[in-house]
Amino acid sequence: MVTIRFEWVDGADEALGLPHYASAGAAGADLRANFEDRGQVELAPGTRALIPTGLRLAIPAGYEVQLRPRSGLALKHGITLPNSPGTIDSDYRGPLGVILQNTGDAPFTVAHGDRIAQMVVAPVVQAAFETGLLDDTDRGAGGFGSTGAA
Repeated sequence: MVTIRFEWVDGADEALGLPHYASAGAAGADLRANFEDRGQVELAPGTRALIPTGLRLAIPAGYEVQLRPRSGLALKHGITLPNSPGTIDSDYRGPLGVILQNTGDAPFTVAHGDRIAQMVVAPVVQAAFETGLLDDTDRGAGGFGSTGAA
């Protein structure tokens, strides 16, 4: 098990608690909107906003945190993360915010305490990059749709 250490941002509502797994088999822990003024933000269709969580975090070296949309918000309201999955690197120590976008056709209100996204902890492998001849494969340079019907 990996430990992620959190720190509250000044003015955050600590009563909302830390990210939480909703079930024993959940891969993602729920993140909540944590507005310093305990208010809300309305997202008009087609707009996006950075929603604060009231948290800062320390991720161990060799790991990242990925931010992902909540499926219910996406299906019912068109609320998604435009950079999904959003990556938080292990050396970042600033406030944790979630970029939400309304791709639906009606305004959507994000209220203080709402579950807005999921965070998944994942291992990171860094590669060495070099130039040289590439090996041949059956697919070769075939692009989008080249392995079957489009």
